[in-house]
Amino acid sequence: MTVTNFLKHHYRHFNAAALIDAAEGYNKHLADGGKMMITLAGAMSTAEMGIQLAQLIREDKVQIISCTGANLEEDIFNLVAHDFYERVPNYRDLTPADEQALLERHMNRVTDTCIPEEEAMRRLEHSVLKFWEKADKAGEQYFPHEFFYQILKSGELEQYYQIDPKDSWMLAAAEKNLPIICPGWEDSTLGNIFAGHVISGDIKNVHTVRTGIEYMIYLAGWYTEQATDESPVGFFQIGGGIAGDFPICVVPMLHQDLGRTSVPLWGYFCQISDSTTSYGSYSGAVPNEKITWGKLGQDTPKYIIESDATIVAPLIFAIVLGQ
Repeated sequence: MTVTNFLKHHYRHFNAAALIDAAEGYNKHLADGGKMMITLAGAMSTAEMGIQLAQLIREDKVQIISCTGANLEEDIFNLVAHDFYERVPNYRDLTPADEQALLERHMNRVTDTCIPEEEAMRRLEHSVLKFWEKADKAGEQYFPHEFFYQILKSGELEQYYQIDPKDSWMLAAAEKNLPIICPGWEDSTLGNIFAGHVISGDIKNVHTVRTGIEYMIYLAGWYTEQATDESPVGFFQIGGGIAGDFPICVVPMLHQDLGRTSVPLWGYFCQISDSTTSYGSYSGAVPNEKITWGKLGQDTPKYIIESDATIVAPLIFAIVLGQ
């Protein structure tokens, strides 16, 4: 029995049924000629969601990604330092002294997974700094994901690869030159490192790395060109936060601030989240609330699955990939 057949036979009610509906809606959206944005919050790259995301990219089942700076870099951390990661299955039992011991070993914990500072973060810093400095001296400016594409395409990290390259979503994205939106990149390890190099004077122009508002302008141009009534763009949101809240606002911005009312609304919406759907949370807002902001229409297919994204997303992706 395939994964898809298993799910469709057993997942019949409640969040399980919503998972099936969302996956079938995703497939229908693509079959009808639509495009899809996937947004990545949290530590989805450290959760190794890239195994399936890379395949989705290569099979043209996602046309644009919005992600946090952490997800952008952590896929590459995993690519070059996977064998040095440590899993801590009993992380709930760790004492403050245990956590201090991890710090002293330069092992940065994300739930049950420790990222090795020297082999992951410093290794990537050594490479990216050369590209930052080169652009800075030439008076050139690039987005964070463009710097990563340059590094990956240069091949200089290949000597460090510790996973099958087909399982890296950033490598797949670089191969396709996939558009990526990375709002709030400065809230990431390499964002902090870049700020440090600006403060120390290694980088002269803080705008060598383009961020924030420029990303919204970039997205506005992409969306205006790509979204049509015949080929609307869907929105598949994994988790909450800025990775989703930032890009979804491009539609009301285009309509209300630029007067481009002919640009269609998002054509599909799904969110996987454990955020409480109340108390003023944008991440936890039910899809219908987005109608009032001009993001979704009353007839937009809408799905919300209140569960763990590391469990749910791979199952939906398995259906989308026909597994």
